[in-house]
Amino acid sequence: MRLASVLAAALFLGAAVPAADDSPKPPKGFTALFNGKDLKGWKGHTTMAERAKKSPEELAVLQAERNKIAAEHWSVEDAAIHLDSKGGVSLVTDKDYGNFELYLDWKIEKNGDSGLYLRGQPQVQIWDSENSPGARGEDKNSGSGGLWNNPAGSKGKMPLKKADKPVGEWNTFHITMIGEEVTVKLNGELVVDKAKLANYWDKGKPLPEKGPIELQFHGDPLWFKNIYIKELP
Repeated sequence: MRLASVLAAALFLGAAVPAADDSPKPPKGFTALFNGKDLKGWKGHTTMAERAKKSPEELAVLQAERNKIAAEHWSVEDAAIHLDSKGGVSLVTDKDYGNFELYLDWKIEKNGDSGLYLRGQPQVQIWDSENSPGARGEDKNSGSGGLWNNPAGSKGKMPLKKADKPVGEWNTFHITMIGEEVTVKLNGELVVDKAKLANYWDKGKPLPEKGPIELQFHGDPLWFKNIYIKELP
């Protein structure tokens, strides 16, 4: 029997054919924070303030509650982490990180609003830059990627340029955090250049040396994928 006939017969009979490898493929030196299949390595968020003030027993009870809520609204959809718009809490990494490089793809719907917390601190802003910022009295063309919760007028609060793709398309962040300084590239464009991230929970104090990476719940549907990290000295 000719090879073509053998292959055709195998396909028709449902014979085993090597499946496409859709597992995460991090860049060299990076580790995948999301396996593309489930939410292993992630949990419902507790704030840095809650972590500092509650006893281990109280924190364990709170964590269990937050995990339950997170499981009701965060899921994996087409190899991406998806948040519905019906409620929920933010999603955070099980592990804390200090200095790192991070790659992450995200997309939102019209009027969408979210962000990334670094070391448990808000935030690298994600939003529909054509609509959301204008409602907050800022430049409606400001774009995503700024350190939105920094004090007004501080370096990095607003991005250097607008580099967002149209709503509904995937965007890519490349974030570097060393010490208290954050650099953000959005779709290959520099939007924040070595700006200090403010300590939101203990204002005026240095950032904690380590903390979780958080995908923010803000009441809007959104998606994340290709989340890769490289820890730095």
